[in-house]
Amino acid sequence: MIKDNIGKVKERIVSLCAKAGRNPEDITIVAISKGRPVEAIKESVEAGIRDIGENRVQEALLKYYAVKEMNIGAVRWHMVGHLQTNKVKDAVAIFDLIHSVDTLHLAREINKQAGKINKIQDLLVEIKTSPEESKTGMTARAAVSVINEIVKLNNIRIKGLMTIAPAVDDAEKARVYFKELREFRDKINSFHLESCDMCFLSMGMTDDYEVAIEEGSNMVRLGRVIFDE
Repeated sequence: MIKDNIGKVKERIVSLCAKAGRNPEDITIVAISKGRPVEAIKESVEAGIRDIGENRVQEALLKYYAVKEMNIGAVRWHMVGHLQTNKVKDAVAIFDLIHSVDTLHLAREINKQAGKINKIQDLLVEIKTSPEESKTGMTARAAVSVINEIVKLNNIRIKGLMTIAPAVDDAEKARVYFKELREFRDKINSFHLESCDMCFLSMGMTDDYEVAIEEGSNMVRLGRVIFDE
């Protein structure tokens, strides 16, 4: 089932990219395995997925070591949920990319913990494009000054931006939020900051990833469409 689901998603991405004049190989699928067993991760990796996303550090730690023991090849781990500062040490130890950096305080703690293990931690700055109060992230206005401070930290490398669109009954309604993130990415790139290449736009989930790709996303975070029937 998982293999078939992944095949269908990839076919859809190929179709979307053909219309947009983009290379489907440039789109990274992050399989969100929150609440899924390690066997499901194994099946998705064997079906060609190499990027696994988790929302909680403690759950990710268990799966990280279990998957490692399976010896199924290289897997890139993504932290996509809200990250608390008291979990940063463990997060830096296992995650290749942290998507949800939403404060300068958190960035500084990541830098501190990464420095202790001589690691350059890749991260995305989370931008709040949604009007929903429950959503985390910085406003674009606030993020400009924060990004200027983050790039001064020696053990951090900004690799792009992330956003979560509001839940809507029609994916088309999410388009404006994805467009906002893309335009903000272009603005930051115009500053030519060191250690800030903004190569990833992490936007789009199961219900809206197609619109996100049309608006420039090159990293989609997919759970149900991969793991559910």
